[in-house]
Amino acid sequence: MATWNLVEDLRQLLSYPFMVNALRAGTIVAVVAGAIGWMMALRRESFAGHTLAMVGFPGAAAATWLGIAAGYGYFAACVGTALVIAALPPATRSRGSGEQSAVIGTVQAFALAAGMLFVSLYKGFLSGLTNLLFGTIAGITSQQVTVLLIAAAPCLLVLTLLGRPLLWASIDPETAAAQGVPVRPIGAAFMLLLGVAAAGTSQVTGSLLVFALLVAPAAAAHRLTSHPGRGVAMSVAIAVLVTWLGMGFAYFSPYPIGFWVSTFAFACYLASAGLRAWLDRRGQIHLFGTRRAEVPV
Repeated sequence: MATWNLVEDLRQLLSYPFMVNALRAGTIVAVVAGAIGWMMALRRESFAGHTLAMVGFPGAAAATWLGIAAGYGYFAACVGTALVIAALPPATRSRGSGEQSAVIGTVQAFALAAGMLFVSLYKGFLSGLTNLLFGTIAGITSQQVTVLLIAAAPCLLVLTLLGRPLLWASIDPETAAAQGVPVRPIGAAFMLLLGVAAAGTSQVTGSLLVFALLVAPAAAAHRLTSHPGRGVAMSVAIAVLVTWLGMGFAYFSPYPIGFWVSTFAFACYLASAGLRAWLDRRGQIHLFGTRRAEVPV
């Protein structure tokens, strides 16, 4: 029960080991999702990211059915599908082409069908199904935190190393290729990073609400600035903020964490869009040291 005394409520919240685990896992996931989500939005690969989130559901369901930790199922399904998508021609996974709808939409439908099959094969799975779809703060174990940290550290390191060529290949792939940048391998590497981020995020928000951390903070940041460094930092900050708020409200309410994280992330996007519109009406084109941002989501 919340006392509405911030210090007392925080002391109560942190007195439980599962909440400490949840905050650790949520912070790790938010940092990775915020950074990779910003690049995903820039590359207009949100639909591919959505597909990776969907395949996490059958992966986790299959793992639970087989008697192993759901986290391993998330990573196996998301990373495996990321490799498959990376092998597709770029035009089929980005920029909303009709071929994209046919190929990736089919993958999503099959993933959901497979997930429901695994749910039906595992008897007495009803409460677990809700957790897989919408997330839970009580189910994050110390083992999951360790797995998330092991996955997140190299993920962020690779993203940093790929930063400049990846940015160039995302903004102007033809010119980058002409200058010797390996656009296709870099794009495949980023898709693999996106799969890792989707798998980690699914364990906090559930498979259906991965976009709350992958897209909304990034979209809000793109509304406010087009500067890459400031944009990534802002996206990460928003993702961490909405994750902490979502966990706090989920703890003191009967509603799932995915709902709260999505609600606060949506509110941040609306606030950024409103601020952007207000500045535009005032004729102010500079914000955070850069010109008006384009929103590629």
